[in-house]
Amino acid sequence: MSSPTPQPHNRSRKADDEEDPLEHMIGRTGCAWAHYAVQECMAEQQDWRKCQTHVQSFKDCMQAYQQQRAAQLHKLRHSSSSST
Repeated sequence: MSSPTPQPHNRSRKADDEEDPLEHMIGRTGCAWAHYAVQECMAEQQDWRKCQTHVQSFKDCMQAYQQQRAAQLHKLRHSSSSST
């Protein structure tokens, strides 16, 4: 009898179709398309090194989101501190 093979990159939906919190967070960034491209590549290639183009696209998208979010927070802090 053998133990099940671990599959760390198997991100299939749960049987009850409950939304994954990670997918929800990524969806809010606008980078879900890039995240899914990485997942699809990983499922096909089984080697993250062969998916570097997709990984880089996801990284670039997330960095752009983080910069935009930081600018929004800075603007919000600046406007609330100047109004007091």
